[in-house]
Amino acid sequence: MKRIYSVLVENRSGVLSKVAGLFARRCFNIDSLAVGETDDANVSCMTIVSTGDERTLEQIEKQLNKKIDVIKVKTFEEYDGVSRELMLIKVKYNKSNRKDILELCDILKAQIIDMSKTMMTLQICDTPEKIQLMIQMLQSISIVEVARTGTLALPKCKE
Repeated sequence: MKRIYSVLVENRSGVLSKVAGLFARRCFNIDSLAVGETDDANVSCMTIVSTGDERTLEQIEKQLNKKIDVIKVKTFEEYDGVSRELMLIKVKYNKSNRKDILELCDILKAQIIDMSKTMMTLQICDTPEKIQLMIQMLQSISIVEVARTGTLALPKCKE
């Protein structure tokens, strides 16, 4: 089972280390971790994606809430949220596969952001599943380098 934790924390040095240490000490798995300032420069938001059984996921939430630097913890399932990830991927290309890459970019709404005679860097911002699909589709082409952000997520809007 996978769960997303949106954790508001005080924006000061050492907080990320304390949260990561909590996961390490208790052998909790982190699938993805992204941290950034919110609209308030004194507060950061950590988006943590973790997997485990129901008991483990509940323990993660309880342990996060015990941390002094944690202001608020919101948890939600993947299907209850909107999530995005950013990936930059550099690939080698030639005349025979260039068209395939361009078609894939068109289908998955990726962009070419840099290009030379033999390589191009692509950018895609989408769901983690679409990011993984893009990697799988480019496996047959020579992938040179990949850089991915962690998952960013917010609960879906409810009225």
